[in-house]
Amino acid sequence: MKCNVGGIERGLRIIIGLLAIGIGSSHLVPAGLPGIACLVGGITLFATGIMEYCPITNALGINTCKKDNTDV
Repeated sequence: MKCNVGGIERGLRIIIGLLAIGIGSSHLVPAGLPGIACLVGGITLFATGIMEYCPITNALGINTCKKDNTDV
């Protein structure tokens, strides 16, 4: 996989992902679908931030990574 998430976007994905995981696992949102959606969204954001790769931005042709884009 090539890096396509970098810089500020990577940091925001990690922070927002952790916040969403925390909110989804607490009682700040109703149990059921809203809580599950928050957890899944948070895990997805966190994982794409850590891996520096997002298949959706890849499909859209967006690349914010400033590296030489070698395989990760």
